[in-house]
Amino acid sequence: MDDPTLQEEEFQGSLNVRLWGRIFRHAMPYKRFLVPMVVAGVATSGAEASLALVMRHVINAAADQGRQAVLWPYALAYMGLVAVIAVCVCLFIVLGGKVATGVSHDMRRSGFAKLQELSFSYYDRRPVGWLLARLTSDCERLSRLLGWGVLDLTWAVSFLAVVTVIMLVIKWPLALAVFIVLPPLGWVTHYFQKRLLLSSRTARKINSMITAAYNESLMGVRTTKTLVREAQNLSEFTGLADQMFRASVLNALQGALFWPMVMLLGSAGVGMALWVGGLYVIEKVIDIGTLILFIAFAQRFFEPIHELSRIFTEILGAQAAAERVQGLLDTEADVRDLPQVAEAIAARRALRQGGDPTRDGLAPDGLPDRLDEIEFRDVSFAYKAGQPVLEHFNLKVRAGETIALVGPTGGGKTTIVSLLCRFYEPTAGQVLLSGVDYRQRSLRWLQSQLGIVLQSPHLFAGTVRENIAYGNLAAGTDEILRAATLASAHDFILAMEKGYDSQVGPGGNRLSTGQKQLIALARAILADPRIFIMDEATSSVDTETERLIQRGIQTLLKGRTSFVIAHRLSTIRSADRILVIEKGRIVEEGRHLDLIRLKGKYHRLYTSQFTREREEELLRGEPRTSPA
Repeated sequence: MDDPTLQEEEFQGSLNVRLWGRIFRHAMPYKRFLVPMVVAGVATSGAEASLALVMRHVINAAADQGRQAVLWPYALAYMGLVAVIAVCVCLFIVLGGKVATGVSHDMRRSGFAKLQELSFSYYDRRPVGWLLARLTSDCERLSRLLGWGVLDLTWAVSFLAVVTVIMLVIKWPLALAVFIVLPPLGWVTHYFQKRLLLSSRTARKINSMITAAYNESLMGVRTTKTLVREAQNLSEFTGLADQMFRASVLNALQGALFWPMVMLLGSAGVGMALWVGGLYVIEKVIDIGTLILFIAFAQRFFEPIHELSRIFTEILGAQAAAERVQGLLDTEADVRDLPQVAEAIAARRALRQGGDPTRDGLAPDGLPDRLDEIEFRDVSFAYKAGQPVLEHFNLKVRAGETIALVGPTGGGKTTIVSLLCRFYEPTAGQVLLSGVDYRQRSLRWLQSQLGIVLQSPHLFAGTVRENIAYGNLAAGTDEILRAATLASAHDFILAMEKGYDSQVGPGGNRLSTGQKQLIALARAILADPRIFIMDEATSSVDTETERLIQRGIQTLLKGRTSFVIAHRLSTIRSADRILVIEKGRIVEEGRHLDLIRLKGKYHRLYTSQFTREREEELLRGEPRTSPA
């Protein structure tokens, strides 16, 4: 599959130290937990190594003195060391959990905040699933590495260091004999860890594809049955299941080979300690306690080697995730306030906090808080280089004027309103608000002036009341009821089981398209925008619902500058100006009756559509409507 949401990160062959240094900075706010966690890890490794030293002294005392040996000091020391280990383990579990969960929380919050800032162009290039993966699985993986990975790394390095020093100090020739197995042990561990990681990633990737296949099959079951695609779907799914089987078997076989080899090499180290150490005991070079000490250390030596290899492999495996998460956090919005605008906003905020009365009537950027005129001056725009959507587009709109945009699909109608909303910015030319380039104005101020109703409006999971209030969170019940009434939504809302407290479901899936449109209109009315934009809002509803929406629209348009993209041309007959847009240019402009008399493109569009609508009305038995 080509869907990037299903593509697992590729294994990286080399460590990007600079990248991981930046990732590690996310843990620095938690250094009050990180430092004692590292100390606890070091203390644990030292206490574990000291247990073997205590055992050595006990064995030697018993061998030399027999029943007369005084062992209680060693017992106390042993219990003290066990207590230290227990306390340290408790500490680093608590501290490691705080670091991991804190970093995960901060990364996700920062990522979500960044997504709120980014421009529409960023979302054009990345699927929603890809973004969700960055904020969920990738953040979780990196936070675990920064929490538990640091702890495991600390313990493994310190335990190796302590044990190595003790063995070299006590009897370095015997230590070197034990160390002979370390190079092959490290190589085998790294070799298999890398392949286990790759095979498990392949299995996870195929599992994601299987989950997607389940989802598509269940969601499209009607289409499957009407096209008699059951056998082909089963064949495609069987192919995925076979891939999953092979990947899982490979992963299991690799694990079955890896652990016996590690145990074999670990046993070889113990064997070397027994062989060389046994000869030393026979020759009275070392005592029996020292031999047992070396055997114990040889048995434990493969554990930190394995941990280090696992951590390093995980870091390499997570490097692509680190690049994507850090890349998201470092992304700058294509559309954002210019530095001088940001400075003006900060200065205005300081003046308002100081209670300066001379600044009344100004927007947050310090310029007049009004929209007398909107002008597109020689505007050109392209989503992709070399593929222009608008070229040298010019338009002036007075405050309170209603502009209708009609024309063929792909002509540039939605692009015009997207540029007006500053979801994108012109690649050439200017958009002026009251004579000022809107790049010199506050982005937040401009977009707070907008009210938008789309062809498929989005509602959030929650109640009808909460979705209407989304347009103005400070609105009271009376204001919400008034907005719903003006939008002609009040009656159908009261007919619902719990009225305004009825749940709309995820995305509003418990409501019809028309009902969602009416709630979206109520939301826009409550927001009280200066600029209203309606994009194909009546193209997917029945005639009766269209009449209700029309009534709500007429209420909303009063006194506002409005842009209406219309599929049903009957909805725009009262517009102040109708613009016919083709290939990014205005080919006709005027009021409805003027364009009808012109008998040009608009006349052909309108009469052909009216004929279709008239045929539908006759079939439904509805009364005849006039074309003009």
